[in-house]
Formats: sequence, C-alpha cells, structure tokens
Amino acid sequence: MNVEYEAVCNEEIIRLNKHIEEYKEIFNSIIEPHIMIDENLRFTYANEAACLLFDQPREQLAKLKLSDFLQASTLLAVDVEGLSRHKKPLKKRKAVQLHNGNMREFEFIQVGTLSGGKRIFRLEDVSEIDQVGNLLPTQMVLDNFDTAKEGILLLSRKGLILEANSAFMNGLKINKRDLIGKRLSDLVTHDDKSQLDEGDSGIFTTLNSMGELEVTLHGKPCRFTFSTRTPVGNELFITTFSKITESNIIEKKLESSERIFAELFDQSMEGIVFWNEAGVIFRVNQSACKIFESTKEEMIGSDIWKFIYKENRYFKRMLATFERDGQVRDDIFYKMPNNQIKLLELTAKKHEGDGYNVTIFRNVTERWEIEKELRKSEEKFRKIFEGSLDGLILWNKDGFTDFNESGKAILEISKEKLLSLTVKEFIGKVPENASDLNAHVEAVYKKGVYSSIIPLKFEDGRVKHIEFLTRGNLYSNLNLTIFRNVSERLEMQEQIRKSDTLHVVGELAAGIAHEIRNPMTALKGFIQLLEDLVKEDFSTYFHIITSEIQRIETIITEFLVLAKPQALQYLEQDLHIILKETLELLAAQALLNNVRFETDFEGIACNIFCEANQLKQVFINIIKNALEVMPDGGTIRIQSSQVSNSHVRISIIDQGNGISKEKLKKLGEPFYTTKERGTGLGLMVSYKIIEEHNGYIEVESEVDKGTVFHIYLPIKSEA
Repeated sequence: MNVEYEAVCNEEIIRLNKHIEEYKEIFNSIIEPHIMIDENLRFTYANEAACLLFDQPREQLAKLKLSDFLQASTLLAVDVEGLSRHKKPLKKRKAVQLHNGNMREFEFIQVGTLSGGKRIFRLEDVSEIDQVGNLLPTQMVLDNFDTAKEGILLLSRKGLILEANSAFMNGLKINKRDLIGKRLSDLVTHDDKSQLDEGDSGIFTTLNSMGELEVTLHGKPCRFTFSTRTPVGNELFITTFSKITESNIIEKKLESSERIFAELFDQSMEGIVFWNEAGVIFRVNQSACKIFESTKEEMIGSDIWKFIYKENRYFKRMLATFERDGQVRDDIFYKMPNNQIKLLELTAKKHEGDGYNVTIFRNVTERWEIEKELRKSEEKFRKIFEGSLDGLILWNKDGFTDFNESGKAILEISKEKLLSLTVKEFIGKVPENASDLNAHVEAVYKKGVYSSIIPLKFEDGRVKHIEFLTRGNLYSNLNLTIFRNVSERLEMQEQIRKSDTLHVVGELAAGIAHEIRNPMTALKGFIQLLEDLVKEDFSTYFHIITSEIQRIETIITEFLVLAKPQALQYLEQDLHIILKETLELLAAQALLNNVRFETDFEGIACNIFCEANQLKQVFINIIKNALEVMPDGGTIRIQSSQVSNSHVRISIIDQGNGISKEKLKKLGEPFYTTKERGTGLGLMVSYKIIEEHNGYIEVESEVDKGTVFHIYLPIKSEA
C-alpha cells in the first residue's frame, strides 16, 4: 500500500467515523427490528430487536453481510443487490436462513437512505409457524449457485470440493477441472490447515462456521473470509469465500476505531455533548449527565444552553466568538435542575458540513472555589501588606518582587525604582551602607532569620537608624524583610538613659552637697578668723584658699540644682532681652579673648514663659564654652527664629575646633568634659534646665569647622 493510498484510506476512516455514532441511539430505542447495510450488503448496525430476530449478537452481525443469510433464497445475488440499491421505498419478502439452520420469511421495508449507499430497513417476520426449520429445495440453491458474485464451494463433509461457482474460479484464476475432486486443505497454506481438520473438530463438524483462511494465489498468499452452512441435506456444505481486500482492512480498522471511540466516549471523565445546528442535544455521555445532574432521557432533545445561569454580556460575547470562529473555549456558570450553581469549562467546535457541533465540558467549580478562597487570602494579605506601619519587602537573589507604602516612606524610594534594581545594585547605591547591608544578607542566608540595626546613610548625607528583621525562604524562595525607622526610639532611649543617669547623679549630688556644705561653712569661717589673727602676710595663701572654697560652693550649688527641682517662678518674658543681658555680662571676657558677638534676632519681640536667671545660666554655660574653644579669637553668632507655631530656636554658633562624632554623643552626660579642668556639670545642668522648660537641645558639629548648639523652647509653656 503506497503512501498516497494510505492517506486516502485515513481520510475515508475519518469521514466514516463521523457518521457512526449518530445512528446507534436511534436504532436502539426502536422496538421494531431495524438494520442498516452499506452498498456491499454489510451490516453496519442493527438494533437490539434485529439482533434477536437474526439470533446473533451485534458484534457477530457486524462481521456478516445480508447475503450471508440469503444464500439459500430464491432471489439470491441480483435481487439482493436490487434490494440494497433501490432508490424508491421498497417492500419485499425474502427467505432467510438463520445460522442455526432454520429458514424464515422476512419482509424488508426500506425506511431511509443515507450517504455512502447506506440503507435502513425495518424487518417483519412473516414466516408461518409450521414452516420454521424447513429447508429450501436443493434445486433452488443450485439454480442461483452460479449467479452469486461471491465465491462459493459445495463441499462434502470430508472437505472434498464437489462444485465451485464462476466467482470462485475467476477469483483464484483456476479451471473447474483443476479444482473438482480436490480437498479444500490443498488450497490453503500450511499455517491454516489446522482449521480444516476434516472429520474431527474442523469447520465441517460445526454448523455455521466462519473465520479466515489464507489461500495461495499465483504463488502469493491471499486471505479470505469464509462462512460455512449445511442447507443441502446433512452431508453437503456450502462455503462462501470473500477476499480480504484493502477495503476490508479499512473496514476492520474502522470497526476497531468505532469501538475505541465508543469506549472513550462513554468512559471519558469529561462531559461530551453532541448537538445540531438548532442547538438540540442528540447525544451525551455519562459524564455529561453526571455534570448536569440529569439523565440521558432528560438531556437528549433539550437545548444546549438551557442550563446557562445568566445570559449576560459575557455569555453573548462568547456566543459571538463561537459564531465567528467556529470554536470557543471559556468558563461559564450553569444552574443545574437541583438549583446547584456550577462553573463549567467548555470547549465547543462547529462541524457545519456534517450538521452537528460538539461541546466538551469540565466541572471546574472546585477549582473556582479554591481560586476564590485564594483571592480572598491574597486580598487579606495585600491589605495587611500595604496597611502595615512597618516597611515590608519581598526579595530573592535576583531582585525585589514587592514593596509596601510604609517601606517607600522609610527608604525614600519609589516602588517602581526599587523593583527595577537588583539587590546588589540597591546595596551599592550608597557605598557607606554596603558593608552593613551585605553582612545582614549573608547572615540571613546562613541563619535563616536575622535582625540588625543599621545606620542607613542617604544620598543627601542624612542618616536613619533602620532596624531590619529578615526571614529567609518564607515561601517560593522569597525572603521577607520587615524594617522600621528606630532613630527616634534610639534617641528616646538615649534620653531615658541620660535622664536615669541624671536622676542617680542628682540623688548622689544631694547627699554629697549636704555632707560637704556644713564642714565647708566651718572652714570658711575659721579661715576668715585666721586671716584677721595672723600678723604675717599670708594674704596670697588666704586668697587662694578662699577662691577654691568659693569654687567648691559653686559646684555644690550645681549639685543641688541637679538634685531637685527648684522652686522657681515662671513669667512671660522677652527672650531677646534675656539674650542681650547675657551677652552684656560676657562682653568683657569676649573682649579679652578677642571674640566678637554677632546677633540675628528674628522679629521685634519673642515672649516665652521662663525663669530668666536659669536661662541666663544656660546661655552663659554654652557661650563660655564657645569662648574657651576659640583661644585665637573669632566670631560667635547668636540667632533666634520661630521654627513652628509652638517653638522658637536659639542657635549659638562658634568657630572652634569642633567635636568628633564619638564625643558628640556623650555631651550632657554626668562628669563628661573636653576641658582640662572642667567638671562636666555645666552642660548637664543646662540640659536639665531646658528640659524643665519643656524644651530640648540639639548639637551639630564638624571637626575643624565649629559647633552649633540649637536650643528649642516652647512659645507657651505649661510649666
């Protein structure tokens, strides 16, 4: 068989296969016997009633031809052909020999004509009861023996060939004289001789035998189907032979394909529905019935779209796509007869030329419900993710996958910009951050969970202390980092630490001050007496002793300021006047140090509630420190400005050597000083006084460029 012919055969198989299934349900539902035969008289289908009438199962009938039952009739080949190919409605009686040997009279009534030469007949058994089982006269058989188109042999029980018709001899290209008297076993090949075990259990001891035999034809093997019966007495056998042609092979393949298709159709887990151009269902499988909660009887004959839940725009758009493209795949909600709502995935395709459409359904309700729950979970996660006050980042080694609003505010970078960067690129944006951030990432990969506080420097030089907590491989190889700005918290902790220190130092100072003040009073008195009584000139010594005692008293007084709140009276006063009076007190010392004061007071007056003498003490402490760090002279600038509706800022700017970052952190701590003879209590007292005025102090400094003290005071104090 060449390639072109194979292709033609395959096309024929496909064409025939399309029309097979549409007949079966119709035939099976009819009470009267009906058969369908093709132009070769082969049974293509028989309903249950016909199978009972012929006393053959459907599978066996499918292997036979109508002529197999009419061989012994008086109207053999010609009339049978006329019966099959008659174009007008036909009604004729035929004598039929069943395979059990009984003869019956059937009336054949043509009820339909199909494409490809197929005919549908309704059968009626019109045999007389007393004639059942009688054999036709032998002469009837012999009269029509030579006119049959199929090869026929008349055999003895021993397998001896007694007669052969022209069709058989022409098929084997053999003369009758070379055939008569031989045995059938002489014609078949060695492999099939076992079927011809004459006189024992071969075909001649069994009525109505059928099968296949391989006959040597012109030196080449050729396979034939045979059917053997004993209509002539009990000694003679009529055996009909049909050559197995390529057409027969195609038919067998088709039969096999039909059976496979039928099994697949019925056993498919997906619902399959066939419907015509009017939308009427004419065939369904069991899975479709299960999906639509209906029986076959309820579905066949109904509208394909009758179960649609809502015929909305979406549904109409799907229908328009189907009409335009001839096929569609979509998900549609259906309402079952029991009011259950199901989401079905359908694939529909038109077969316009064949007059039918097919739709395959899959129940995806469970998947839809799972997806709905997943969407709800995702929505909850998204709300939590976006609503979190902490920054959240999802990332892996390739880059960032998500970023919330709080994170954008903390890191001061847009979501689009961050997601466009790799982790390495983000870490390298500010080189000063790379070391700490890389260490954090490495610790995450090593430990799985890691937390650290990193002073993150921004491109404009600002620094934020960010606390990072990262859990590695949270899901799908994604890491989750939770981060927050803890700069204020750290500053508050530092203030609390300083406050606790001040409290401890205050309690300690109170005890020391009280213990020292009494003996100091006695010493001071006795020194004064000694100064009056001693005649020698020890004035220099007495002056030194007296000045040191005064210095001790000053320290004790500062201790007492730290020890407990002072009973002070807060009044509304002009801050600028307080600053001017302070500068007048320090003018002489500034002149000696070759330092000039520059003032920049915003506005005419700046009234605040305060205790003027305490504020003067703060300003004196800070300005004196500025004078001491400028031994070569220079300028000290004093500025004031209202920074908000509630606070005013006083800035004292010097041109000293500045303070390093390490030392800057310790300013205001007890007994910390950068001066050789300092006690560290001056700034400590200043911080406490400003705190009691509900204000605060900030210090900016850069080595070799000077220091700025910013003092913030409330415009309206609640003190």
